[in-house]
Amino acid sequence: MSELNNIALKIIGNGKGILAADESTGTMTKRLENVKVKSSSENRLKFRHTLFSSKSMTTCIGGVILYDETIKQEFDSRKIPKIISDKGAVPGIKVDTGAKNLANSSEEKITEGLDGLRDRLKEYYKLGARFTKWRGVYIISNNYPSKIAISTNAHALARYSALAQEAGMVPIVEPEVLMDGNHTAEICLTKTSEVIKKCFEELILQKVDLKGVILKPNMILPGSKSDQKISSDEVAELTLKCLNESVPNEIPGIAFLSGGQTEIEATKNLDTINKKNKSAFIMSYSYGRALQQSALKYWSKNLDDVNGTQNVFNHRANMCSLASQGKWTEQVEKK
Repeated sequence: MSELNNIALKIIGNGKGILAADESTGTMTKRLENVKVKSSSENRLKFRHTLFSSKSMTTCIGGVILYDETIKQEFDSRKIPKIISDKGAVPGIKVDTGAKNLANSSEEKITEGLDGLRDRLKEYYKLGARFTKWRGVYIISNNYPSKIAISTNAHALARYSALAQEAGMVPIVEPEVLMDGNHTAEICLTKTSEVIKKCFEELILQKVDLKGVILKPNMILPGSKSDQKISSDEVAELTLKCLNESVPNEIPGIAFLSGGQTEIEATKNLDTINKKNKSAFIMSYSYGRALQQSALKYWSKNLDDVNGTQNVFNHRANMCSLASQGKWTEQVEKK
């Protein structure tokens, strides 16, 4: 288990974070179509390889979450996990099969993928993966998240985590309380705390070693349809209150999801969290859009401009790395 702790620290320690490049084919197709690029397996790989071969992979990215399609691909006869590990980062893999409707509920979701997971994990380990990801999703409204959604998703996250550790991989536990809705940040704090506490209750019950787990939570924010406006300082204070009261001390660190924030918002809020963080937890990032969006827009204008795209990505990754150490400023952002 000490090996799992070492892997976790390699992924999010020393100012590094996670590039979440695990978009499903459907999601990646939408992202590419939004920038007028045809979604073929070649184009999906071309964009991802541009990021995976960039300079900041050695300095800012400690781990990359891959999708099933990508982990099995090669670029110029080199396997994708090898390209990532040669840069000093750890290859990882999304192993859930997506959020489906919770039985007897028209609105809430349960994440599926436990059937056959043990054998899939063995295959992914052979392909080079050393960490895994599973995402549970929760909505906020007057009645939600319900106790059954909180309980069943926590149970699934814990069962997945136990299987991942059994296979020699670090599980990323991602209970995402969605920004959708008109709720206040204070309600987000209450609901997120309830969700995270239940997750750890189940992880402990199922004998998961918390020293070999990375938590990937949402920050505490008002709903996307809320009239409430709060500062980065308030986001940081509420987020730290949630985590300090809900997360056991044994876990090595936390890698936030960006969850609907812009690149700058996700960077600034992470930086403020780290400037105020007095806990022993590493507070890092596991960003998808908040690391890739500017690079994707730039790349879409010329798919062969590798250097230009990498420069855009390197800047964003550097900013996230600084934020994970509480060293980001608006001045350095503009350089």
